[in-house]
Amino acid sequence: QVQLMESGGGSVQAGGSLRLSCAASGMTDRNYCMAWFRQAPGKEREGVAVISHGGDGIYYADSVKGRFTISRDNAKNTLYLQMISLKPEDTAMYYCAAYDYPLRICAWVTSAYPYWGQGTQVTVSS
Repeated sequence: QVQLMESGGGSVQAGGSLRLSCAASGMTDRNYCMAWFRQAPGKEREGVAVISHGGDGIYYADSVKGRFTISRDNAKNTLYLQMISLKPEDTAMYYCAAYDYPLRICAWVTSAYPYWGQGTQVTVSS
């Protein structure tokens, strides 16, 4: 049973930085794509960044390119999202997600991901 738990959210001013972490358990003997999604109040959940199991397939939403960096440490079963130059429009609940997939190009849609964390809130004030 795969379980994911996010941490690292908080409240920052515009221009600030945060680093989110997602601790995974139960992900053994198989390769998993992992991703960060976010959902602001009244909006649909959207993809922020995805990363393949080997880390060689990384993609970002246009809105975060150049500001966010996704990475993973498979030995520690941990996914990260480094966020800099935060903007008020980055305010949302951020979710970690995973699905069993061995190839480099990971899916971008929420329906592909059966495993989700509970979310961590990021609030950016102007």
